[in-house]
Amino acid sequence: MALISVAEALDHVLARAAPLPPETVPLDAALHRMLAAELNALRTQPPADVSAMDGYAVRTADVAKVPARLRVIGEVAAGRPFTAKVGGGEAARIFTGGVVPSGADTIVVQEITERAGDAVTVLKPVSKGRHIRRQGLDFRRGDSLFAAGHRLTARDLALIAGMNHPIVPVHRRPIVALFATGDELVPPGAEPGPGQIVYSNGFALAALARQEGAAVIDLGLVRDDFEETAVAIRNARARAADILVTTGGASVGEYDLVHKAFAAEGMDLSFWKVAMRPGRPLMHGRLGGMHVLGLPGNPVSSYVCAFLFLVPLIRRMSGRADLTVPTESAVLGADLPENDERVDCLLATLRLGVEGEIATAFPVQDSSMMAPLALADCLIIREPYAPAMPAGSRCTIVKFER
Repeated sequence: MALISVAEALDHVLARAAPLPPETVPLDAALHRMLAAELNALRTQPPADVSAMDGYAVRTADVAKVPARLRVIGEVAAGRPFTAKVGGGEAARIFTGGVVPSGADTIVVQEITERAGDAVTVLKPVSKGRHIRRQGLDFRRGDSLFAAGHRLTARDLALIAGMNHPIVPVHRRPIVALFATGDELVPPGAEPGPGQIVYSNGFALAALARQEGAAVIDLGLVRDDFEETAVAIRNARARAADILVTTGGASVGEYDLVHKAFAAEGMDLSFWKVAMRPGRPLMHGRLGGMHVLGLPGNPVSSYVCAFLFLVPLIRRMSGRADLTVPTESAVLGADLPENDERVDCLLATLRLGVEGEIATAFPVQDSSMMAPLALADCLIIREPYAPAMPAGSRCTIVKFER
């Protein structure tokens, strides 16, 4: 199968992906979920005119000339309305959040009063409506405050609670299953034998998927064995995974085993090999309703492919509209040679300079190196056959989240 461009590969990945069906979840489980329907207010806030300060509810006419001595006829606290009407020469003691009693049209803060028994003296005049939060100031019953497709923030949850919604309709989270192939892999904490390495990719990929809102099923390590690979694939399907991500066996010779296992299970292959570096052996296909992403085994290749392809797929299936991380412009911090026929994704650091952010690629770009991957702030993206670029040139970057 011939190399395809990064743009074509992403089109293939997203072409048959759609937002997952809606479900309702409790409000305290809705953070960062995508609304599947419009949300309207079920109540008015505030539900009545209420005081914004501690003080006295009075009639403006009674405090036009000061000092003004008024008779205190009762007390109003939040949740305990005062049923009597405030008449001429009268005042009601009121606390923040208390419903403004009938007859009163302004609030005098307690700092400009003097209290003596059942009388209060107002020392400064107050304008009409002062310190009153009017009914519906925040929102009214029936107001549409959230559109379908909105990603819920912590602040949104407070508003939705105030709208009186205990549960919300959201798109179902994509379920991402992961397994890695390779006889050479051992879990962290084990002592690697001759020719073995400690498995690391899955931890980054699972964290990235969860960060994007997916649920993750870790199917563990699978030996380089056709039947074991097929069993892992069937296990992912049995557990209703929406996306299956495999890592390892990225070279043509090695990967044939995994590819054969997928083919035997009935996978519809959409592409295998992308014109990018790192990540050339990236594979995508469909196995029934399950998307399959076969990632290379080297840590940088694995993460870059997940960042550029798995993240948009999760976002599409979650109901998000912002499918890809946006590109930005930066100043190149070091010379770069001309590029070949593949899109080059270079790990780089960022620092702030006089002309803006400066992106400096690591001098060694080896897809096996985990330290630069952890230290990188962004990818410098270079198009195929890009000419050599001197330091100080403008370049295109994609930032990793920090």
